[in-house]
Formats: sequence, C-alpha cells, structure tokens
Amino acid sequence: MTIATALHQIQNRQLILPAIQREYVWKPSQVIRVFDSVMRGYPIGSFLSWKVLPETVNKFRFYGFMKDYSAFDNRHNPVIDIPADREVIAILDGQQRLTSLNIGLRGTYAYKNHGGWANKPWSYPERRLHVNLAEEAPENELGLKYHFQFLTKDDVERAANDPNKQWLPVPEIFEASDTSAFIQLLARHGVGNDPDASALASKLWEAVHKTASLHFYEEDDQDIERVLDIFVRVNSGGTVLSYSDLLLSIATAQWEGDARAAVHGLVDSLNQTGNGFNFTRDTILKSGLVMADVGDIGFKVRNFTTANMAKLEAGWDAMSSSLHVAVGLLSDFGLSGGSLTADSVLIPVAYYVHQRGLDHSYRESPKTRNDRETLRSWVLRSLIVRGVWGSGLDTLLRDLREVIKSQGDSSFPVVAIERAMSVRGKPLTVTDALIDDILSLKYGKARTFAVLAALFPHVDTRNQFHIDHVFPATLLDKRSLRREKCGDGTPRFTPEQIDELIDRRDRLPNLQLLPGLENIGKSAKAPDGWLAEEYSQPENHSAFLARNALPQSLPSSVTEFMSFYDDRSVILTERIHDLLTSHVPDPSTTDTTALVDLDEELAEGDDSD
Repeated sequence: MTIATALHQIQNRQLILPAIQREYVWKPSQVIRVFDSVMRGYPIGSFLSWKVLPETVNKFRFYGFMKDYSAFDNRHNPVIDIPADREVIAILDGQQRLTSLNIGLRGTYAYKNHGGWANKPWSYPERRLHVNLAEEAPENELGLKYHFQFLTKDDVERAANDPNKQWLPVPEIFEASDTSAFIQLLARHGVGNDPDASALASKLWEAVHKTASLHFYEEDDQDIERVLDIFVRVNSGGTVLSYSDLLLSIATAQWEGDARAAVHGLVDSLNQTGNGFNFTRDTILKSGLVMADVGDIGFKVRNFTTANMAKLEAGWDAMSSSLHVAVGLLSDFGLSGGSLTADSVLIPVAYYVHQRGLDHSYRESPKTRNDRETLRSWVLRSLIVRGVWGSGLDTLLRDLREVIKSQGDSSFPVVAIERAMSVRGKPLTVTDALIDDILSLKYGKARTFAVLAALFPHVDTRNQFHIDHVFPATLLDKRSLRREKCGDGTPRFTPEQIDELIDRRDRLPNLQLLPGLENIGKSAKAPDGWLAEEYSQPENHSAFLARNALPQSLPSSVTEFMSFYDDRSVILTERIHDLLTSHVPDPSTTDTTALVDLDEELAEGDDSD
C-alpha cells in the first residue's frame, strides 16, 4: 500500500499496536533517514501485521500510534479500546518505521534544546518535519541526499530571508491528498513556477500518495504462541525483545491496574539501589512468577493465565517489598550493576526473603548476622563458579524454591540448597580448572570483584572498597620496564618477559580490596614500603598480611614481582579451596545421577556466564 493509505488506516484506528510492542524509541536523525530513503525510492523494509479476530481481541490491550511525540511528557502510546465484535490489524514488525512516518507526515517531535533544563517544558519545543525545497542536503556523514529537518516556528521564521532555505512543512504534503490540492500547496508557498523546488516537492508527494512502497505480510493465525514466536524472530535483528516484553502485554490486559507501569516503576526503583543495578523486566517478572509459586515459571503464554496474573497482582506489593530487601542485600554484599555477573541470583534471594517475610531490619540486626553471612557466602560463591546461572535456569530455580519453601523457615538452608545444585550438575566444588580460571581473572572485570569479596570476608562491602594492585600498575607499564637495565647497561627484561609481567600485573594474584581512602593514599608506592609506613606495629603488620592472603615478603622492586606473584598464587589457591569446600558430595563421586534437562543440553557450548 502507499504511505498515505497506511497513515489513513492509522488515523482511523484500522492499523493499531498490540501491547507486545515496545514504545517508540527512534531519534530525529533516524526519522530523517527514513524520509530520505522514501524520497530516493529506496525500500524501507517489509512489515508484519496480524489480523486479530474478535475472539482474540479481548486477550490483549491495544495502543494507538504515536503522532505528537515529546521527550518531556508524551513518550507513551495512547491506550485504545477495541469493540469486542471488531477485528483489527495489529503491527508486529515495523512499528518504529510506521510511527516515524506518522510523526513526520501528521505530527510533531519535541526534543530538548541543547543546554536546556531537563525538567522544564519550554526546553522541549514542538517541532514539525520540514523539507528544504531550495537545495539538496549539504555534505554530511549520514549520506543523506535530501535536506529534512525538524524545526520550530521560530526556526522557520529565522530562515525566511535565507536564499538557500525554502522550508516546506512535510505534513502539508500528506494533507494535499490529490493533484489539485498539491498544486495549490505549491502556489501557497510561492514555488509553483520554480521547476527545481516543484520537482523536489513533487518527488515527495508521489512517494507518499502514489507509490505502493509499503509491503505487508499478514499473519492470520490466532495461536498466540505462534504469533509471539514470529514476533521474537523477526525482531531479533534489531533491539532484541524478550518474551517478558511480550508477555507483559498479556499481564497488562488481565490486571485490573496498569501492569506495564507497575513493572517499569519497580525495575527503575530497584536499579537505583546502592551504587545502581541493571535489572531487566525479565528478571523481575521471573521473580514474580517464582514468588507467586506458579508451578511452571517459564516465559510461556500458558503460564500467564488470568489466574496466575491475578496471583501476581494480588501479591505485587509484598513481592515488591521482598525484591527491595533482596536487592538491598546484594548491595550490602558489595555488588552493583558493574560487578553482578548474573542477575538471576536475585531470584532465590528474593524468594527466601519473601518466604520468611523479612524486612529491611534483617539487613542490620545483630541477631541475623550469621544468617546474612551464610547467604552472602553462597551468593558470592555461586557467582564465582561459571555456569551456575546459565542454561537450565528455570529448572534450577524451581528446585531452589522447593528447598527454601520446605527448609528455609528459620535460616538460609545452604546445605540443602547446595545438594540440590549438585544434583542438577551445578556443584560449588573446586577443580583445578576452576582454580586456574579464578587466578586468571583480570582487573576491571565484573566477576573479579565478586571473587575478591568472597575470598576476603573481613571486607565490609557496605563501605566503599577499591580493587587495588598490590604491586602498583604504574611501575609495570611497558615504557618503565623497557628502561630497566642490568649493571652492564643491557636490558633487564626481554620483550617476552615484559609481556608476561604486564599480563600478570592485572591478574588476581596481584589484586586486593582496600578501603577507598586507603587505596588513594597508597597510590603508586611499592607495597613493602607502604605497609611499613601504614602498619608499623609487628602485630598489625602480620594481621594485614594474613587478612589479605599476602606472603610475608612483599616486593620492593620489579625484579621481585614474579616471585611474589607465584607465592601469592599458592596462598590464594589454598584460600579458594577453603572457600569453595562444598557442603555436599560432588555427584560425580557418588551414586547420585546429575539431572540435566533439554535446555541445558541444547545450550551446551553457549554458556558465557
């Protein structure tokens, strides 16, 4: 169909959006690129629509297309009610492009002025899309041929006397629905006798009203699982949408309140805890299914039934409170978005909090200190061992839920939990490969903080701690190492030795956690001299070395670094063995058969956890 036909159907609410669609996210430059493509006759992609019959309509909530977008106060699509006896055409793929065409040809786009106040409405003036009829686009990096721009009324007035600017509002092209109206449009703007300007305007008018450039594939199957599967697949090339995005629409249709607003609000609130987290709707919705004791917690349409959604809605306030306490605990454990390597660890923690009805006092009370330490140790150890929170997640979460439900009334049942994990083939046990993996962790990686925090339980992670190089990184840079000379003036290190020193510089045996101010004070001092200054008393000196798993002799120069590195590797290996001593037998050495489900088999080799 033509662009004009599609926009008329949007205008008449014949083309609408199911709630499975994410909201409009395109920037002005993306809108302009679409219009440049339209003018040049380039294809702008095919569209996928879904004919929704009356019997399916009431299972979803639907939205209209955005027309007047404002980054300040109008980001959300309008909700529309569809009569139960009417079929509709819902856009499954192509919303961003169609919305961009709708905004450009029928509406406005209000974005913040450069340097404007973010919380003031006047910083977001209303802008309409215009095309310059005086000339084509100036040279640009985007490769645009035609000069489109979103302009305010003041912008247009300021350009009135510029011979290189003849701005035509693009919505007037849409409003000129026939040839007569188009001729009047040219005359009104004084370009009827200008062949170049007329040609440019005519090219856009033809592209909007005459060229059938929008190609739709229509799906008419009413099987929601099939439709969602198609939707996920066709969207996987862009901003990937997860099933939680899609299934949230079903919850939205079935909740009495606004499920979308409730989930979005909770996610935003949780992510502002402590130093900040990056939890997604996936994790929060999965947590809700687990805490609501829904039998199957997979992201499947059949699990988002009216009954299950009623459970979720009825318990939402209590679940939200439990999630806030659980995220607070993760923050207390020193974790944040930058160091939490698997968001899913939140779910069993939240279920434990929810099952016991714990509030924020649990995080501070001396009476719960031992239980908190048990929980902290388990959380950090589960983040250290690769693959725990990878494939087979739903099966593992169901098993942990059953253990907590049956044995977690008064304390965190770590022994039973590790037994269940072990049976699932996810034991928290030590292997030589795991030791090598841990010792090779590098500075700046998210998993490194979790490992250090677990290895050194004396660290109060509620305070600010920095990951510090025991031997300063500035003394182990390539330039400094090249300057090192032997007594006879020859280079002390070969290029290969320099590469090895630099590689070991950032690995775990040369890392420790220090309080922020202490780390700043240490700066680039050699560790032996710094320690002698800061901990001059022998007992304090020895206590620091023991706490931080450091050898008795610390390096004073680069030449002693390799020996120190090897000594500390040995000490850390012993500490890792002590830390990860499992509470249950490894299933590989017992008669217990580890259970592996199909998801785990299919995901083998995909794990990057």
